[in-house]
Amino acid sequence: MSTKSIVLIHGLWLSPHSWRPWIDRYEAQGYTVHAPAWPGVSELHEPLDHDRAPAGLGVREIADHYERFLRTLDEQPVIIGHSFGGLVTQILLDRGLGAAGVALHPAQAKGVLRLPLSTLLATRPVLGNPANLRRTVKLTDRQFRYAFANTVTKEQAATERARWSVPGVGRPLFQAGFANFTPARSAATAIRFDNSDRAPLLLVGGTADHIVPAAVVRETHRRYRRAKALTEYKEYAGRDHGTALHEGWETVADDVLDWARQVRRPAHTY
Repeated sequence: MSTKSIVLIHGLWLSPHSWRPWIDRYEAQGYTVHAPAWPGVSELHEPLDHDRAPAGLGVREIADHYERFLRTLDEQPVIIGHSFGGLVTQILLDRGLGAAGVALHPAQAKGVLRLPLSTLLATRPVLGNPANLRRTVKLTDRQFRYAFANTVTKEQAATERARWSVPGVGRPLFQAGFANFTPARSAATAIRFDNSDRAPLLLVGGTADHIVPAAVVRETHRRYRRAKALTEYKEYAGRDHGTALHEGWETVADDVLDWARQVRRPAHTY
């Protein structure tokens, strides 16, 4: 694999600090790894402020933020994103960025219609109050466990929340939740599923995920069926939304990087 740069994009309610084990693992293999924070969230080199997150931030602003960062790099990287970071990864590939992209348990793009009950329950802390459109919302230990850590003990889930979680910005959830009632031109979560010129994409789901069930990721994969660009799907049995945090994350990290090594576009600059 000639591309030696990796960019990791965290999701809602998490921070770039949650990528630290992945960063260490990839750097030990000789890669240059970047994990920029969403605008307003503590950067990796800063102590994590568990109360800091920007109210009103939307999906388009997050994607634009990462595009600006990617264009400062000397080469197109492999992009790996989790949850809303997985949705942003797809948007960036659609814009012509990246040597390859991996979307771990990605949030729904416009056009993905499946909306399981568990998704509604996991997002109710935000979507249950319209005023949260312009607010940030912290998850309780119980809410975090249901959304991110339903396969581990409540003690482990609480430890993970205390270590890595930040308030969630409400607007992206409203944008995703109402995308299919929004015109394509103004929908922040819209992707050109038929774009055949983008880099290869791997979509990853987990059978125990509450907030983005595997069925949702499988539907996302089907939406790409008309594109000639490579789009593949991989599913992990028994893994929940916190798959990048829990025991066995090393297998996921190695699998997706091995996949990217095999299919990435040749290294090139912008």
